[in-house]
Amino acid sequence: MKQVVVYVHGKGGSSEEANHYKSLFKNSDVIGYDYKSTTPWDAKKEFKEYFDTLKEKYDFVILLANSIGAFFSMSSLTKEQIDVAFLISPIVDMEKLIYNMMKWANVTENELSLKKEIVTNFNEVLSYDYLCYVRDNPIKWDVKTNILYGEFDHLTSLETISSFAKRINATLEIMKGGEHWFHTEEEMKFLDSWILKIS
Repeated sequence: MKQVVVYVHGKGGSSEEANHYKSLFKNSDVIGYDYKSTTPWDAKKEFKEYFDTLKEKYDFVILLANSIGAFFSMSSLTKEQIDVAFLISPIVDMEKLIYNMMKWANVTENELSLKKEIVTNFNEVLSYDYLCYVRDNPIKWDVKTNILYGEFDHLTSLETISSFAKRINATLEIMKGGEHWFHTEEEMKFLDSWILKIS
């Protein structure tokens, strides 16, 4: 059976991060997906087209996605393209995250609707169109999924990730002391052993 692992990076990440996972999926081709989309509506088209072509070449497609890469993947794909998913610190409730960022930036929804876009002092662009889109298009995910979550993830609360995992019937592994961005030696060791344990 021809199998591929597609790594989808998070914000500021790169497709080259896929190289880290080659030794963990020895019987699969491991490739990094260098996507261009910055919005879920662009991702819907771009991701579907890319994964549809992979499905023609491979019998089994594994999604390995990080943070907003996981959000874009879940917003765009279904079990038609993906056989199993490994999600690292996924953004699972973008509407709630945008509201939190509005709170941090002291921006009201009314203000955002008038200005359309506001750049925060923590360098995130708040977009009214983006907020409306995620509100109208909640994630509907039907793929067999495993989630890795850091206890101190500042973007998604434990309550949010737990209820999402329960809703989609996913396994949820929580790293004590882990953060949103898995990058320290300890975090990467935990991530690697999580993958090896369930793959």
